[in-house]
Amino acid sequence: MDLSELIQNSLGHVRSKFPLQGITIEGITANSKEVCKNDLFVAISGYHHDGHDYIRHAIECGAAAVVGEKYVGELSVPYIRTSNSRSALAKLAKEYYQTFTSGQTVIGVTGTNGKTTTCFMLRHIFEASGFSCALFSTLFNIVNGEKVPSEQTTSDPLKMHHLLSRSKDQIIIVEVSSHGLSQCRLDGIDFDCCVFTNLDHDHLDYHQNMEDYFSVKASLFNKLKNRGKAVINGYDSWGEKLIQSLEHTDKQMYVMGEGGHSFQIIPQYDLSSETSFFIDQGKRYPIQQKIPGVHNILNAGLAYLTAKSFHIPEAFVIHTLQNFEGIPGRFQITRQTGQPTIVIDYAHTADAFYHCLQTGHAHKATRIFHVFGFRGDRDISKRKRMVEISSLLSDKVILTTDDLNQISHDAMVKSLHEFSRLDNVQIIPDRTLAIEFAITSAREGDWVFITGKGHERYKESYKLPSSSDLETVRMIQQLVDSESGERCFQLKCWDETDEKPMFH
Repeated sequence: MDLSELIQNSLGHVRSKFPLQGITIEGITANSKEVCKNDLFVAISGYHHDGHDYIRHAIECGAAAVVGEKYVGELSVPYIRTSNSRSALAKLAKEYYQTFTSGQTVIGVTGTNGKTTTCFMLRHIFEASGFSCALFSTLFNIVNGEKVPSEQTTSDPLKMHHLLSRSKDQIIIVEVSSHGLSQCRLDGIDFDCCVFTNLDHDHLDYHQNMEDYFSVKASLFNKLKNRGKAVINGYDSWGEKLIQSLEHTDKQMYVMGEGGHSFQIIPQYDLSSETSFFIDQGKRYPIQQKIPGVHNILNAGLAYLTAKSFHIPEAFVIHTLQNFEGIPGRFQITRQTGQPTIVIDYAHTADAFYHCLQTGHAHKATRIFHVFGFRGDRDISKRKRMVEISSLLSDKVILTTDDLNQISHDAMVKSLHEFSRLDNVQIIPDRTLAIEFAITSAREGDWVFITGKGHERYKESYKLPSSSDLETVRMIQQLVDSESGERCFQLKCWDETDEKPMFH
């Protein structure tokens, strides 16, 4: 593509000491290590590295032009200076890949909890209705029915636009993170419908405070087309705030909540059969889902409202939701005769813990065991509330490790011990041994919740040779005598701070 045409159509009129005409761009990258001949290199100021420091290296590797924010002195190729390199990258990617989605319906789902499940519910409904759906999610992406690995909740703009350019799907569903919004990964994409699930204390290591976090999430709704649809969880206080901000706009609002809103949910009247009720304009729709929990009823309600906004019949939506099997790592239940019920979930906030553990109580769990850890280099201000909720709703809390990231193992173990004063909290640093302890301590009728990792593979090395929570659970289940519930093997877990056994 001609550089002049690419810049003009994406960034508008810009100044450059070099003429832009006649320069052919054969690729775009923001990683200097990936630069090929005739690429356009976009320099981005990151959190660990500054792309502007690698501009000359990119030119040596063959970059034909550079886009950046800072003054960098004289260069041997055109340098296009912009106020926001991240936004420029998204707009350049859209123009380069020619991803104009005017003939497709684009739906974005944001919030703290429930995004992934709601996205998959929506795809399930639309596919059952005869529409082809692309999906961009934390678990993986799907384009033209083909599964593509996902490295981030919201893909970087180059990968996203490359996939969008290939998509022949009628509907595109995008799981939208606050990081993706603040880093402008979705700039240039117009949405037909945006969905807000909820907001809970999370990512305050990245955002200044809850108001800033909300503001970033709410910015998705600024990307709605004229008369675009806004589907909002009005049971959430931040959802109510979003509703108020949109009341005097041209957006079509579909609200799940009480007090005169368009849609209500009365959850879990019959816990034994997991039957809930949607009340929509005076009509009462019973729904019996295969995946339990009030949080999943709320997710289903948002999916129902979204589908209804696109004129899919209510009865069909209810029927389709009742057939939804769930997704890996999201309230994923494993049961074996004579053993406890085990739940693997991605929950990593206090609110998500509450909904998960309350589901165990609703199902009359004899005892509840909860295994979870904290991620290094992440929001530490939410940890105290997470432990408090878990301790309140669980009979036994087993604190363990999660991804350490840049934090040392010893430092993480020390932070875990800050909560050891609580009577029902136990520290077992090795995640696989923590899970083993919970499962072999529990009996039939008990529920064991393992949260935080969900579908993700382990980044750390542990005693048991498994690569995920699900693999660990299956390994332990195979080694446990289903009749006696006793251990069939002995594992020792040592407190690495004093080299004494923590349990036997």
